[in-house]
Amino acid sequence: MARRAPLYALYVADTISLAGNAVAQLAIPWFVLTTTGSATYTALAVFFNFLPIVIAAFLGGVIVDRLGFRTTSIVADLASSAAVAAIPLLHATVGLELWQLLALVFVGALLDAPGSTARAALLPDLADGAGMRLERASGIRSGIQQGAQLLGAPVGGILIATVGATNALWVNAASFLFSAALVAFFVAAPRAQSGETPGGKFFGELADGLRFVWNERVLRALVLTVLVTNLLDAPLPVVMAVFAEAEYGSAADLGLLYGAFGGAALIGSLAYGWRGHHLPRRPTFLVCFAALPLMYLVLATLPSLPVAVVALALVGLVSGPLNPLIFTVTAEIVPTELRGRVFGAVRAGAWAAIPLGILLGGVLVAALGVATTFLAIGVCYALVVGWGFVNPAFRGLSERRGSDPATPPP
Repeated sequence: MARRAPLYALYVADTISLAGNAVAQLAIPWFVLTTTGSATYTALAVFFNFLPIVIAAFLGGVIVDRLGFRTTSIVADLASSAAVAAIPLLHATVGLELWQLLALVFVGALLDAPGSTARAALLPDLADGAGMRLERASGIRSGIQQGAQLLGAPVGGILIATVGATNALWVNAASFLFSAALVAFFVAAPRAQSGETPGGKFFGELADGLRFVWNERVLRALVLTVLVTNLLDAPLPVVMAVFAEAEYGSAADLGLLYGAFGGAALIGSLAYGWRGHHLPRRPTFLVCFAALPLMYLVLATLPSLPVAVVALALVGLVSGPLNPLIFTVTAEIVPTELRGRVFGAVRAGAWAAIPLGILLGGVLVAALGVATTFLAIGVCYALVVGWGFVNPAFRGLSERRGSDPATPPP
């Protein structure tokens, strides 16, 4: 049990930090809306909460490698706690101007991305130390991410309803402190990082990470694929909201659709963690990938609510293994000293097209309607999936690099 304590501590810290982010994503817009009464200011706060994630994921990887994975995780959670706590503190004392609020939201999100990258970079070494296969460790982590996001918003809503948005932010700030304490007391720095500090120039080190991604064919193919699919997925919140309101007429029905997909994806992630090491990687990736366009094509028929719920649940279940599989492959390929830069570049590449996709979603729905928008996304998704089946770079998914950790004693 002692061998696995650091890994379990990382899981708990990741859960708390991710759930805290989900609470903040609900509590901060609500706080802005209730204190200013302006939907425009609320949208601006959401924008400033999202923009720095892409920036920090791209540039922060070098910082992660320089500070070390463990230190970056702790510092990021402490900074997030301070940024969140400053919002209700200033509001209750000297007052909070809009520019100050936006600056705090920006700083909090800017520092959070390196923390998430650092915790991901810690996972392979902690899994090895715990004698746990990387597939299982990444499957559990992906399940935790799904669960934290699935539960974080309802918890945030309950907190706001019971104690108010201001107190919810205080609870949120405390959660980040707890996450930092778990990593500080239970997680050691990887041996390869102990006492080592890169000595190159910042942009030179950044270029090293980008060059590594580009030179690894399978990694390059994965990043480009996720970039395109995230562009196609980004309009989903906008299109789904319009779809649910027009077809079913209730926000509760929209929540049911999201819950069906998210809950099933959680089960799929955990199932991959349980049996994933027995599955052939390339066929598993392609089969799971092929399920995603089916969701859009079914929704394009404007189905009844039960049909839509079943379709989203089935697609969520089948696609659940994708993220842990991609993480497993990436973690095996990337050497420890480059994890921060490469993981950050991969994350930035995956998120880079999302803002554009959100804007396109609004334009498409207004111009084409819900059904045609779903159909267009589904067809484009199918083309990307078809490319995946014939792309020779994905043969590299089947190459298992490195050695599996020894099976732990019962």
